[in-house]
Amino acid sequence: MDGQLTAFTAVAAGMVTMPGADFAVVVRNALDSRRAGVATAFGVAGGLLVHTALAVAGLAAVLVAVPALFGAVQLLGGGYLLYLGARALIGAFHRPASPSDAAADGTPAEADQPAAPLGTARSLRQGFLANALNPKAPVLFLSLLPQFVPAGQPALPRTLLLAAVVVAMALVWFPAVALLVDRLGTWLRRPRVARALQATTGALLTVLGGVLLAEVVLA
Repeated sequence: MDGQLTAFTAVAAGMVTMPGADFAVVVRNALDSRRAGVATAFGVAGGLLVHTALAVAGLAAVLVAVPALFGAVQLLGGGYLLYLGARALIGAFHRPASPSDAAADGTPAEADQPAAPLGTARSLRQGFLANALNPKAPVLFLSLLPQFVPAGQPALPRTLLLAAVVVAMALVWFPAVALLVDRLGTWLRRPRVARALQATTGALLTVLGGVLLAEVVLA
């Protein structure tokens, strides 16, 4: 048995399943619909495919070696996460928590009108950008993948295999999260629960985006 491959699989599983921006975006969009959640999940996996491909090609080293380029990616990534977080927070605090928030004449309040559903393409794009604009990922994969290449083995086939493991993990985990959220949808979409969950994911995305931007400013 390939002990290093087994160890890397365990590490990759921990990396992929750790709650973060990807998880928050998938959960937020899965609350909209199962299709939106699954599309977002595939977008996240596409972002991971880009990061692992860059690491295999060695292009991630360029990003790490050029501080200005790395800083630009941080600004883009942090700004995009702030944008997603702000939209989630606005949606949460403009969503009525109960029927009592309806207008006095019994007609639904304006905020209670159903929002336009997320399209598949938009959800896919959000998942992809949330992951692809994460500047920490190239550094992580560039430093991690070579550690699991056994001495004497060709580096390229091995790193391609490791990259495939990461993407396969994402293709299993994130759609599973989206399907679980949809499965629990009746409960999770109750007004108070949905507002609390949307506010939580919005706050998480906002904090993560703020951390990325703060690192650029304080660097």
